[in-house]
Order: sequence, then structure tokens, then C-alpha cells
Amino acid sequence: MLFQGKSLSAQLLDDGIVEFKFDAQGSVNKFDQATFKEYIAVVDAIKNCSEAKGVLVTSGKSTFIVGADITEFLEIFKKPEAELVPWIKQGSDVFDAFEDIALPTVVAINGFALGGGCEMTLACDYRVADSSCSIGLPEVKLGLMPGFGGTVRLPRVIGADNAIEWMSTGKAYKAEQAMAAGLLDAVVAPEHLREAALKMLQQAIAGKLDWRTKRQAKLLPLTLSPTETIMTFNTCKGMIAAKAGKHYPAPMTMVKTIEAAAGLDRAGAMALENAGFATLAKTDAATAQIGLFMADQVVKGKAKKASKQATKVVDKAAVLGAGIMGGGIAYQSAYTGTPIVMKDINDQALELGLSTAAGILTKQVDRGRLSAKKMASVLNNITPALSYDSMQGVDVVVEAVVENPKVKAMVLAEVESHVGEDTIVTSNTSTISIDLLAESVKRKDKFCGMHFFNPVNKMPLVEVIRGKETSDETVAAVVAYAAKMGKSPIVVNDCPGFYINRVLFPYFAAFSYLLLEGADFTAVDKVMEKQFGWPMGPAHLLDVIGIDTADHCTGVMSAGFPSRMGKIDNDPVSALYNNQRLGQKNGKGFYDYGKDKRGRPTKVAAQAAYEVIASVEQKDFSQDEIIARLMIPMVNEVVRCLEEGVVDTAAEADMGLIYGLGFPPFRGGAIRYLETLGLDNFIAMADKYAHLGEIYQVTDGMRAMAASGQSYFTTDVKTA
Repeated sequence: MLFQGKSLSAQLLDDGIVEFKFDAQGSVNKFDQATFKEYIAVVDAIKNCSEAKGVLVTSGKSTFIVGADITEFLEIFKKPEAELVPWIKQGSDVFDAFEDIALPTVVAINGFALGGGCEMTLACDYRVADSSCSIGLPEVKLGLMPGFGGTVRLPRVIGADNAIEWMSTGKAYKAEQAMAAGLLDAVVAPEHLREAALKMLQQAIAGKLDWRTKRQAKLLPLTLSPTETIMTFNTCKGMIAAKAGKHYPAPMTMVKTIEAAAGLDRAGAMALENAGFATLAKTDAATAQIGLFMADQVVKGKAKKASKQATKVVDKAAVLGAGIMGGGIAYQSAYTGTPIVMKDINDQALELGLSTAAGILTKQVDRGRLSAKKMASVLNNITPALSYDSMQGVDVVVEAVVENPKVKAMVLAEVESHVGEDTIVTSNTSTISIDLLAESVKRKDKFCGMHFFNPVNKMPLVEVIRGKETSDETVAAVVAYAAKMGKSPIVVNDCPGFYINRVLFPYFAAFSYLLLEGADFTAVDKVMEKQFGWPMGPAHLLDVIGIDTADHCTGVMSAGFPSRMGKIDNDPVSALYNNQRLGQKNGKGFYDYGKDKRGRPTKVAAQAAYEVIASVEQKDFSQDEIIARLMIPMVNEVVRCLEEGVVDTAAEADMGLIYGLGFPPFRGGAIRYLETLGLDNFIAMADKYAHLGEIYQVTDGMRAMAASGQSYFTTDVKTA
């Protein structure tokens, strides 16, 4: 054994072949600071082995290398940029040192080779992958660009245009796609991987493969003519500017780095990559996107834990109510492998539910993403029913009837009498108290909320709402079912609006107040979309939700929090509702909706809406004031939810907003946004508007957090 560490080893095999194996003590191989130290020792050991003739790089895990250890990033990235450049250079120097070993190198790639894992393969002369391989450079999804030589080596291996596409999208590519692009030298069945890689290495050692020439191409400038250079980079920059926009600097920084390095050798190009990576590491976007990745791991980790702890496995489900929501839930369950009964009281509703599911599937078939056979199997997993007879043996029921407490209470009591003693009953409600609904059922420990978001097939979030008598076993089973459906479940405690709607309605209230002071709703939408980054501004979002739905929810929130969310006099949303302007559902709300001559949807600011909501002269507000006026109430309410224990952690609070509302990912969620601004700065900004009402007044808990310099991501903030 030439070297044996905790993550890496180097062993001299027959015929002078050194096997350089990645086999970390954890479940996966990844690059962390400890692994880099061992990497340096392995390179030295290989260089000092006089018998070595070639190097075979392998993984002892079921997957090659998943990338760098992201958990180390946020703390390291707090360093000044001047310190980050030498830090990242140390990492890239290690890959360079391996690439410079005066022996042929072949890597056997199994499973995932992402980020630093992909960059490790690029430092090798030859790449052999098995058919399960998935390879790519996803750093852009973290607001970064490759930092261990990816921007230097990949363009020299597969061409600048292909490399830019790979890195700017962050996509992972299957083995055959990577082979076609020129990244891989061979693809074989998993059982033949080691044999094929050894054979290629033996050919290189014997001089049958010119590994030196192959390596040399990665050390020299790109082979592009002046015309090709202009065409390639100008085209790529134009496409990236249009798609990524100003809020995501990583793709443009990356392409400009490759462009500037095109005429340089490896050393010069690597220096530019080091500098570009360090610059991006200091951006708010990188901090937010890395934080989001880690928050997502928290949510997934809790769902995985619940799945292991669940004493009840959901093998058959039922949904009550076959409307668009019920049909969406039925589709999602059936598509992910859990058969489901869809019950309603009339055939027309069942037809709507089935057509909703069929419509989603047909679109996928038309786009080539789904086979007709799979579509048929999914539809066969949905059993339409007019009676409760088909619900025998179901493990969980999702009630999804009209959002009316009396109707829901009646249906819940009825269904409980038709299912088994151990069947879990849930309510898909967006606002009605779970404890209130629990009064209708006898087995309160087997009842909770399961709030899906519309459209169900696209929205990742499910709020699992725990009532005061809901058992841990019930919560675990429902979380596991939601995760099995491909959703990201977040457990919240019961309160008016639960979590998502509770924090959304102060935002809507702030919007109404702005309109009553003379703001133009189109100007507000533009600022919140273009400047803040929401997918749609508040007026457009209200139209999509439904003005009638929003008005109803406002009443619920007002009853729940009368001092903070009381009904607004002359509320523009209520005015639109009273004038039958219900939003997209009837084609008229803040905007008028229709179709152009080609059948494409149109959205035009409605003159009638201006007439309905006009109360004062129109007034211009600055971008900063619009953002502050709308976001302070939302952030304040998120903080209150954390302090009251409605949601457990800042990570879950942020992911809920990302997955449930489309909060701008580059801002990382409300708490990440708050901490990026700085608690002291946010409090000073909020205090300027405190006279406008309670929704603008920060909590004593936030002031205490600011005074002590604490972070919501590392502190238990429950105060109630």
C-alpha cells in the first residue's frame, strides 16, 4: 500500500499499475479539506513510486464523487476575497499536480461524477464510464462556477460552445450524451467497468494510445480562430444575458472567464478561474443559493427520517373531491406509484378530475417525456368512485372538497365512518383551522392537514399541518407519503393560514395599502418582478390565486389576527371581488386576460380595475420604497412564525417560501434575505414604517437577535 487514509488510498497492483481509490468513511465520496490533504499525499506517493507505470482512478462507493463538501463553503466564503483566491488556488493546484504526473491516467466512472467529481475526471487522460454514469458541473446552481479547473479543461476537451452550455445550465448528462460530446472515451456495462478501464490503461502504458498528446491539449490555449472566438462568445453571452438576467451573475462571469482565458495556457487560464470563483463566492446570490441547497437538505433529511420512523406505509390512498385540485392530487399519487381512489358525488366532477390527470399526462406524451404505456398505467392507478365502497383498505384519505368549514366537517365525519380504524384522514385546506376540523372526527390522533399547492403537479411544497391531538405516527406517515409523491413536505403547527398563507397575506395587505395611497399596481408589479425577482408581482399573483379566494382568505386571517391583519377599509381586493372581477378564472381582475390572434395568452392592465380601486390621485413610489413596503410585513411574519414554533427552522421557513410561493431563489428565502440585509439594517428600515401599523413592527425577539449578533440559521428562536 503506497498510501492509506480515511478517504483515499493508493495501492501498487500488477504490471506497475497504481490504483488511486476514493472511498470515504461516509456514504459518498466528496471533496472536503481533509480529503484534499490526503490527495496531496497520494500524488506524492505515486510520484515517488519507481515501479509505477500508470494510474487507475476508481471509487469504492456505488457512485464516483458527488462534488465538494458544500457545508464548508459558507464559513470559508466569509473570508476577504484576497484570501479566497489563494484558498481556491490550493485546490486547483492539487488537480494540476495530479494531471502533471508523468504517467498515463485512466478513470473508471460509476454513477454520479458532479462538480469536483467531474473536474477530477477531467484531470485524467482517459475517461471510461459505466452506463449508469451521470456527469456534469452544477456549480452555477449554487451561484458559483467550477473552481478546480472545470472552466479550463472542459472547453479544451469538448469545445468552448459545448462547455459553456454544460456549465451555464448546470445540467448532469447521461453517459451516452457525454460520450457524444467527446468527454468520455468509452461507455460500458457496469460489470465491465474496471476491466475496460484497466485495458485502456494497459494500452496507454504499452504506447498504443498517445496519452501525452491527449494531455497536452488541456495545457495549451483553445484552438479557436478569431472569427470562431467572436461568434462563440458573443452568441453565448447574448443567450446567457437573456436567460439568466442580472440577478444571477455566475453564468456570465463564467463565460467571460473562459473568453479571457481562451488564448492562455493552463497556468494563465487557471489564475482567471481562481479569481472568478473568488469573486462569485462573495456575492449575495452565491450565499443565498448555497444556503438554499443546505436548507433543501434539511427538508429532505427530515422527510427521509420520517419515512424510516413511519409505522404505517401508504400503499393505497383516496382523495375526496374530483375537481382540478382533486384530479391533480390523484395524478401525483398515481404517477409516483401509489394507487388512489378518486371519489365525488357526481359523474361530471369525476370526469373533470380524470381529464385533469389525463391532460397533464397527454402533455408529457406529446413532448416525448412519457410513453403511452406509462400514461395508461398511471390512469389505471386512479379508480373513480361515486360511493365509499371502493375505499376499503385505503391507508390515507385526502379530503379536497370546497373550502367551507361546514362542508368539510360533514365530509370528514362521513368518510371516517367508511374507512378502517387505522386509516389516516387528512384535509387539503389552505386556511381552515385543523383543530376546528378535528372536532368533526373521532380519531383525532389520525387526523392532520395536508395542504397541496395548485397546480399540484408543478408545485413542490406540501404543508403537513399538525393539530394539537395529531400523533407523531400520523405526521410521520403523511410526511413519508408526501415525499413518496415527489413533494417537499414541511411540518407546521396549526394556526390561521398555517405558514405560507399566514406570511403571504401581510404582503398582500401592504400592497393594498400602497394602492390606497395612490400606487399604480402595474408599477408595483414591475418593481417586484424585475427588481426584487418574484415570478409575478402582487396584482398578477392575486389574479392567479383568484380575487374571490384572496378575499375569503383575508376574512379568515382577519378573524385570526384582528390587531395585525384586520380588514382594510376600502380594500381594493374586496372592491374587485364585489365587482365580479375574480382574476384569471373569469378573465378579469387587476388585468384583463385573453388570447391574441395566434392563440397565445395575453395580459393587459384593466382600465376597469383602475376605476374600481381608484380612491386618491396616483402617486409615484421609488423602487426601494415599494420593495420595503411589501417585504417588511412578510419578513416580520416569517420571524413571528419561527418565534411561535409554527415552523421549526429557518431552513424550512425559507424552503417553504421557495417551493410554495416562488420566492426569488437568488435571495434564498425571507430569512436569508433578512440576514443578507443585516438584522440591524432591516430593523432600522422597518422602524421608518412602524407608524403604518403592526405588520411593520419588528418583534422583540428580532431586536434581541440583532443585539446579540446571532443567526436564525444556528439558533433556536422559539419564544412562545
